[in-house]
Amino acid sequence: MLWRLTLRSLWHRRATLVLVVLAIALSTALLTGVERVRQETRDRFTSTVSGVDLIVGKPSGALNLLLYSVFRLGEPVANMDWESVEAITNRPEVAWVVPISLGDNLRGFPVVGTTTDYFRYYRYGRDEPLRFSDGEPFDDVFDTVLGAGVAARLGLKVGDEVVLGHGTGTVSVRRHDTMPFKVRGVLAATSTPVDQSVHISLAAMTAIHLDWVAGTPLPGRHTSPDQARSRDLQPDSVTSLLVGLNSRVAVFQMQRWINTRAPEPLQAVIPGVALGQMWRMLGMVEQALRVISVAVLGVALLVMLSALLTALNERRREMAILRALGARPWQIGLLMVGESALLSLVGVAAGVLFLQGVAALAMPVLSERLGMALSLWRPAPLEVLWLLVVLVSGTLVGLIPAWRAYRHTLSDGLTPRY
Repeated sequence: MLWRLTLRSLWHRRATLVLVVLAIALSTALLTGVERVRQETRDRFTSTVSGVDLIVGKPSGALNLLLYSVFRLGEPVANMDWESVEAITNRPEVAWVVPISLGDNLRGFPVVGTTTDYFRYYRYGRDEPLRFSDGEPFDDVFDTVLGAGVAARLGLKVGDEVVLGHGTGTVSVRRHDTMPFKVRGVLAATSTPVDQSVHISLAAMTAIHLDWVAGTPLPGRHTSPDQARSRDLQPDSVTSLLVGLNSRVAVFQMQRWINTRAPEPLQAVIPGVALGQMWRMLGMVEQALRVISVAVLGVALLVMLSALLTALNERRREMAILRALGARPWQIGLLMVGESALLSLVGVAAGVLFLQGVAALAMPVLSERLGMALSLWRPAPLEVLWLLVVLVSGTLVGLIPAWRAYRHTLSDGLTPRY
């Protein structure tokens, strides 16, 4: 009976309480959303470079080298000579080397020049190899292998022809129209930047630039695909190397040798160390977002406290009626706490639903920008803790109006005094 009257009272004050619920929902969505994005991004970035011991390229900073070599973010400063690639490959500590050559795109998707060792040695997640959903690795010079995201987005399949554009931007001013490629294979989805990449051979990367000098096509030069196949397509340079070692014990020794070797200055980066550097850089941003979220929660709780205290005087007659129905003072105080707990629960539920809706809209955009499929549906480990913090905080806020209601009922008895 008492709970039914309380629910009717809440319904009577629904206009004010809806604002309270919205404030709690917003703070809940912010707190849990920041935590979810943080955890999911860390997991995806870490799983993308599984199995790679060193990343080698021209000195440009550990983080920049990692970002453009693995995540296709940022711009390489220069290429490393092929002689350096051979020198590193021939080291006894090295088990495998996967060269990466960047600089072109297919309708905004980055083109990665590499070798078939890329499909053999590249690992992601928990040491998962790359698999083909259709087709096979490139065999001819003008074959290409598409990531799952590229094929789905552009509606391409094995056997289709594509023309690559020059440059790493989303819009190509110049295209390699004279040398079209045929789709040879489509990789299975990996939820990594591989899905957003177009893969060709190093020979193909050399072939499409036979008529180019310093990023500009030579006037009057039009080498045909057949003519290109007959040429020496050994690359002069590549953008970077992914290196796997026979033993990880040798990683620091190999890194030191690469960083100090002559004649070409190079930089060898340990992926885990570079990622740690990135997380430290982003740590202050994460903390700032968390502080803002907690501040929003504090404002929401103050709004709820203000609404409950404002309504308290108006409800003294209601409390007198409850006393007449047999309610004791402590029971009325408990009902006030119950109201705040119910408002907090509804607000938390609304916040979780709101976050799921935002996740559904934001996932495609974030996946395209980062080249990774972020699964924002999965709760982060600390997310449940934050939900409990909001619920407990909201319930504790109800103790203040509960105490005042308890005192009023003791002094008023069955007759409210104003």
